Amino acid sequence: MANRIYVSMQEEVPEPEWFDNVEPFVSEVLKAVNYDGEEISILFCNDSYMQELNKNYRNIDSTTDVLSFENDEEYEDEEGKWYCAGDIVISIDTLPVNAEYFNQARDEELKRLLIHGLLHLNGLDHGEEHIEDGVEPVCEMLKLQENTLKSFSNYHIIQEK
Repeated sequence: MANRIYVSMQEEVPEPEWFDNVEPFVSEVLKAVNYDGEEISILFCNDSYMQELNKNYRNIDSTTDVLSFENDEEYEDEEGKWYCAGDIVISIDTLPVNAEYFNQARDEELKRLLIHGLLHLNGLDHGEEHIEDGVEPVCEMLKLQENTLKSFSNYHIIQEK
């Protein structure tokens, strides 16, 4: 069975040129980490919308790069049984800021955020640990994230100019 991946943009935010490349990448990542029969939605938004979500759901009155909202429901249709993993929200404004901060290409950072969100939707957590430049992660989620990211080093969502 495959996975269902829905990618959308916040209404006020213009669709970037790489938008259509997100779903195929996420599909390949889901296969690589052996997630099957999942339904996932991904929303790209601006910082003000992300700040609103972060304030409402985490009581943090600032923007962030990625939020994951687990669903954990299942349903069945004519194609089979589906696991509604949940929603990933990524700030399109914070993406280039993170890329610069981590001295990474925007493509690399986008892939990291997508993988990070997918792992959260599947019950993994990193506690207080975060990725730091030059520091190997200790927790299992971040190790899996970075290993998965490395395995997709030749895959490009954003064609850097």
